[in-house]
Amino acid sequence: MDFALSEEQRQVQETFARFCDDKVVPQAAAIDEAHAYPRALFAELAKLGFFGMRYAEAVGGLELDLVTLCLALEEIARGSMSLAGCATMQSLMGTKFLEMLGNADIRARLLVPALRGEKIGAICITEPNAGSDLGGIATSARKVDGGYTLKGQKMWVTSAPVADFFTVFARAGEARKLTIFLVERNFPGLHIGKEIAKMGVWALPTSELAFDDCFVPDTHRLSREEGDGEVHLRKLLAEIRIVTGALALGGARGALEEAIRYAGERQQFGKPINRFQAIQLKLAEMATDLEAARRLVHYAAWLKDHEKPHHKEAAMAKLFASEAALQICDKAARIMASYGYSMEYPVQRHLRDIRFTLIGGGTSEILKLIIAKELSE
Repeated sequence: MDFALSEEQRQVQETFARFCDDKVVPQAAAIDEAHAYPRALFAELAKLGFFGMRYAEAVGGLELDLVTLCLALEEIARGSMSLAGCATMQSLMGTKFLEMLGNADIRARLLVPALRGEKIGAICITEPNAGSDLGGIATSARKVDGGYTLKGQKMWVTSAPVADFFTVFARAGEARKLTIFLVERNFPGLHIGKEIAKMGVWALPTSELAFDDCFVPDTHRLSREEGDGEVHLRKLLAEIRIVTGALALGGARGALEEAIRYAGERQQFGKPINRFQAIQLKLAEMATDLEAARRLVHYAAWLKDHEKPHHKEAAMAKLFASEAALQICDKAARIMASYGYSMEYPVQRHLRDIRFTLIGGGTSEILKLIIAKELSE
């Protein structure tokens, strides 16, 4: 792999670096503390074309590669993981199935406006008794005249309180296999439950969803045939893991940069603490782990872009990046001591938010099993 970025990739990286410095960093603490969806910054991202980066020009996209998306996401996440989480959901999981499987009406009426930031999408997979285990999904879809009725409950639905449409995985047909449906917010029988309080990513709302005989017309069955949902989901899982790794890079980088700045300013025993070997060792470890994680994430993205086998590498990248990022954020807080514990400084936010990357795209334990399986085949 050639690790040199193209001129286009560098331009995108610089654009979102400026956006982060000028728009995100100054507002990051405020939007976090408001516990509200960052609509103004969301709209700014739409103007920059972020949501359509991985989409075809026919639907208003920019047709850029995955490495480029990762570069942009890292810049956004170093400023605000909440905003980066909103952006990731909108630019991939919440909308991708509409492009892959939606009819012309769905694309024109929902997908195109979503890529312009005018509508918000979400995905519904996790349930009270089903997370990593897709086989535990119990939400059902019963065939009726003109469509289906959905019954069941979903948990941890990112962006649900503000979403206009939902990609829902439910069991349908005699075989009771996973099938993908598109549910719009105004469909009778859809109930958006209470928002779930979380330790981090406070501006990224998450809630429960319930389907009480929610009618979904035949035109909104995204699956080409009943039971093909898992096949389509697995096509996207590697990309989800890679971008989650990119989120981890951004959060870790934000914490590292804050620790470097603090260590250069904080005086103890007559000199800056970055002159003490104990601090130097921590900073060196943090920077090395961050660079190693970045190489893994970009390599997995490059493999995906060049249509090479990449599922093992995607799992490795997400596993290493998220675990390394957690350690980097923790070390940053240790370097800053009492100030790392203070709500006045952003390190505490990076430390709280970074755990978000340990969950999305599969837990570390699941990823290790995936990697081990790939190694033995």
